[in-house]
Amino acid sequence: MAQKWSVLAALLFLPIDLVEAHNRVSVEAGHEAVLSCPNISKVSLLLVTWKKNCNSCCLLSYRSDHNETRKLNCSERITWKYSPVSDPALRIYPVNLGDEGNYTCDTANSEGNFHFFFSLTVIVPPTVTLTHDKSRVAVCQASAGKPAADISWIPASNHSSEEEFHHPNGTVTRVSYFNWANSSFPSVTCLVTHPAMNQTLLMDLTYTSRILLYILIGAAAGVAAVTGVTSCLIFRCRARWLRKRARGPAEHFRTKTSEFTPSCVRREADKPHDFPERIYENYNTRPLYICLQQHRHN
Repeated sequence: MAQKWSVLAALLFLPIDLVEAHNRVSVEAGHEAVLSCPNISKVSLLLVTWKKNCNSCCLLSYRSDHNETRKLNCSERITWKYSPVSDPALRIYPVNLGDEGNYTCDTANSEGNFHFFFSLTVIVPPTVTLTHDKSRVAVCQASAGKPAADISWIPASNHSSEEEFHHPNGTVTRVSYFNWANSSFPSVTCLVTHPAMNQTLLMDLTYTSRILLYILIGAAAGVAAVTGVTSCLIFRCRARWLRKRARGPAEHFRTKTSEFTPSCVRREADKPHDFPERIYENYNTRPLYICLQQHRHN
């Protein structure tokens, strides 16, 4: 019996070790995140320590008996919100995706040790766009959001579809397609719902249809113009070739004559003149004598 009482007394005089449940905190990226570590005891704190649950992560502590503050592996964005003596809340500003994770606040005083756990979630609002393509499909896109945004259409349609793209930093792009090719609605509305924002985008289908019609007409006119110009060039080249072929022989003859005549002239001009003494070479005088005799008898 004496031993039992001694053990019970030892247990009663041991410091109290309390574990609190998780506290979940969600903060939009770029804003301020504050993690409050409450002092549930009326006794002054002796030691306060903040740490992120990972290796080589930030550790921020304060020891009141030495009035000493310690900061290890913490960026300038992570500080005390107020004074650690009065309110040892942790401040992160501006918060980013790298700050997401689990944090622990450990406090100690004469009554015992206390542990508080926090789960920090960073929310990233998506970038929302509403466009259309040539096949008369409206495209509503919520890019790089965390978590993924919800997309709905007004009016609701059975011809809509969705797809998701997950990025390495944890954000998600969600794309929804609305086919209005067989629809008579004058407009369509894209509704994007997200924890950080709600956004509504409207598209005028009648105006869009006119634009698509003008684009198609312009494209057809452009193709027709290009085809006409090409055909004209082909016909002109063909006609020119036929004309050249029709008068080709005459031109060829004249060209040959013009080339031939100067050469003959040159050859006649270049031939040397006969000298007087060479006129009577191989000259036969008998025909001349017979002609004179006949003239006398007459």
